[in-house]
Amino acid sequence: MSIMVREIQLQDNAAIAVIIKRSLEEFGLNIPGTAYFDESTNRLYESFQISGSKYYVAVEQDEIIGGVGIYPSNGLPEDTVELVKMYLAPAHRGKGLGKMLMQKCIALAGELGYKNIYLESMPELAAAVSAYEKLGFKLLDQPIGDTGHYSCSIWMLYTIRPE
Repeated sequence: MSIMVREIQLQDNAAIAVIIKRSLEEFGLNIPGTAYFDESTNRLYESFQISGSKYYVAVEQDEIIGGVGIYPSNGLPEDTVELVKMYLAPAHRGKGLGKMLMQKCIALAGELGYKNIYLESMPELAAAVSAYEKLGFKLLDQPIGDTGHYSCSIWMLYTIRPE
């Protein structure tokens, strides 16, 4: 299994949107207030052309199998970036790929000068939440920023340690 991780390209939009939407459907989370209804989900390449953001896709044999990005979401403190749209195709979960993608985002966030990484999730995504905790994300009592994901009830923060 040879998996390559690279920055998203325009032609990746449809494939990663399918992974995101099918993942949310799988957990019954194709509801308002989630990435399922984000206008940007169908055009991630364009959404990640702003400064301070980047989206990575994982590719195996020319097939998109997952992705994750960092994005300076509205209302976040200047030193904080959001980990966004972390989704993997079902056959590729539980194999360390998500961890590898998140570590790439953590390293990039540090390089870009961010001090913290924020994320939002849901109880239905318990395996993902557990993975975030193992990486060092801590639970928060309330959301920060204005992501528009009002259905998310788990908020976490990771503090980047200087090298």
